[in-house]
Amino acid sequence: TTAPYRGPLLVMVSAYNSLPGQTHGDPSVAAWGDVLEPGMKSVAVSRDLLALGLTRGARVRIEGLPGEYVVLDKMARRWSRRVDLYMGEDIERARAWGVRELHIHWRPPAAD
Repeated sequence: TTAPYRGPLLVMVSAYNSLPGQTHGDPSVAAWGDVLEPGMKSVAVSRDLLALGLTRGARVRIEGLPGEYVVLDKMARRWSRRVDLYMGEDIERARAWGVRELHIHWRPPAAD
């Protein structure tokens, strides 16, 4: 059976691109080795959220946005209570998003 959604949790939601300078190392490879491609509905999470079950493969619903996002990346250690929306290489879209305080709900990844 599928685990129920947890939350709500109020977090800051920002955006990032797979471009040099915004990521560590190869900008198209996420923290757990997943290859990011424009159009993917994925997010990076601050490391404090990992303990809440927002680990690789967790499903996230973000207030005001349709559908689910998959956790495929983690953010630099300096951030906390933050989710970063992956926006491919569209810098203008990421800048237009800015940073918003929104509620999220999440479902941890299915146990293997």
